[in-house]
Amino acid sequence: MIEGVQLGVASEDLWFERAGVRLHAVAAGPKQGPLLILLHGFPEFWYGWRKQIGPLSAAGYRVLALDQRGYNLSSKPPEIGDYALSELVADVISVADQLGCEQFYLCGHDWGAAVAWMVALLYPQRVRKLAIINVPHPAVMLRKLRSHPGQMMRSWYIAFFQLSWLPEEMFSADDFAMGVRSLSSSSLRGFFTEEDMGRYRAAWSRPGALTAMINWYRAFARDPIPTRDLKIRLPVRILWGERDRFLLPEMAEESLALCESGELTYFPENTHWLQHEQPDLVVKALTDFFQENTVPPQHGLS
Repeated sequence: MIEGVQLGVASEDLWFERAGVRLHAVAAGPKQGPLLILLHGFPEFWYGWRKQIGPLSAAGYRVLALDQRGYNLSSKPPEIGDYALSELVADVISVADQLGCEQFYLCGHDWGAAVAWMVALLYPQRVRKLAIINVPHPAVMLRKLRSHPGQMMRSWYIAFFQLSWLPEEMFSADDFAMGVRSLSSSSLRGFFTEEDMGRYRAAWSRPGALTAMINWYRAFARDPIPTRDLKIRLPVRILWGERDRFLLPEMAEESLALCESGELTYFPENTHWLQHEQPDLVVKALTDFFQENTVPPQHGLS
């Protein structure tokens, strides 16, 4: 049991250090199995993968669900620059290095997907296959934020998060009502329980957590894409809930166009929180993809 959460599988806490930052992760599955790193997004923590950790570890993977820097039990460095994409990517590579793993599978959701895209861009030799849930390629995201009024309206909170102190005050007011609402109002009814919300409130309540979490957005506005080569040159599978309130579904296909070998599956009835709403289908999609010996069809769309 990790942080009082029953995962249905033997699991353990692991800790990693990089440049004064201490990172917490939950690990499960055979230690000699192929490493699969799961990256959560805002405003979650490792717990966002609780429905996938057991089945993926049972499939033979050494599953590692990271608390990314600024979240839950991981360190919360104070500067905005501490949350630049280059730093977030370096955390992932450092974790794999400390585990002695030259290559690994990688899956990310929301901000975790943005980090995963960048890991694949900057360190393609390290990632065997990349799975993405409901976040576009960073170049597509940046282009839409600059040119598409509909996406600008959906992403209003990014501009709001550039303000000092006020976002933290509003997010935490009335027992984190804004944070709770951001999950419950944008997901299918009932998929975030009161127990879930209690765990998120506990994570958000940790000293420095809210500023650290919001600093991811502040850092992205300053230095959004630290690379010029935007093509993904390894196998990619994108899973996308079409009822996403935050991101236009067309960005999934535009992201696919930046993948040399990619495939996309839409889930028409699901939202941004796909791995919560369709845990079994997400596990099946991931295991099918990671276990394939063949390269996925170029720009396959299903």
